[in-house]
Amino acid sequence: MTRTVLVPSSLVREAEDKREATRKLGYVARAAAVFRVDRLVVYPDSGGEDGRYGGGFVATVLAYAATPPYLRKEAWDVRDELEHVGVLPPLRVGSQTGSGSKGSGSLRQGIVTEVGPDGRVRVNCGLQHPVSLPVPPSMASPSEGARVTIRVSSRRPLRAKLVDEPLPGFTVEREAVETALQRSDAGLRIAASRHGEELTVSRLDSLVQRVDTEGGLTVVFGAPDRGLPEIFGGGPNEETVSTVETSDESDGNEPLARFDLWLNTVPRQGSDVVRTEEAMFATLAPLNLER
Repeated sequence: MTRTVLVPSSLVREAEDKREATRKLGYVARAAAVFRVDRLVVYPDSGGEDGRYGGGFVATVLAYAATPPYLRKEAWDVRDELEHVGVLPPLRVGSQTGSGSKGSGSLRQGIVTEVGPDGRVRVNCGLQHPVSLPVPPSMASPSEGARVTIRVSSRRPLRAKLVDEPLPGFTVEREAVETALQRSDAGLRIAASRHGEELTVSRLDSLVQRVDTEGGLTVVFGAPDRGLPEIFGGGPNEETVSTVETSDESDGNEPLARFDLWLNTVPRQGSDVVRTEEAMFATLAPLNLER
């Protein structure tokens, strides 16, 4: 099951300075890590950006936060966007181990530092030294600088292998909302908004069941003082992405809804504005429950 979260490029539009903007993005990354988000997507909201901290800044800081500490020096050069990354909270993404991760040992992320002519690659995966590993026949040979997944079954003596499994933690991408919602693994598509239907205890069970049935979940959030109706130019059942092609059954102008559901997970909110990072915790927590 794939869990995808979308946040706008205008996410830190109200931050007073770069340090505060970085801290806010750290909370967003924490929410993604806590609730096992697979993809964290930054979608364009050019109408809400203030020119200082746009989509490039947001995506860069989130991608840095998602990189394991033992790989950050290898993966990132000195960049202006990363000036205040010292304020980012640690994500401490749990290693997938045992039967729940399709095998014994723990998964670690690594970076390919050298590709050899003998079907082997050298990988920096945060151990004392880079390790030389054979590329399994089922995998295409990764290029230098590629991120790969390593399964470490023993450290003394070292036993590790390259595996064709998703990287631990979440990935950060930049993508349009329409593209993200049309993916085959989008699952149930939810717009998180105070204008949506209120989430209740009695409704939660059927909603979680629906997520399981759809085989995935995609949740889209807005920005401070700029919710989804402002970003998309319409509220529930009003937003459109295209029109249906003319046919015998259609007049050619029927709007297509982006979302399966608009959902308000903070009913009776006590603050005029619920921050995006707060909305992420409030929304992903109940949707993460098991039936």
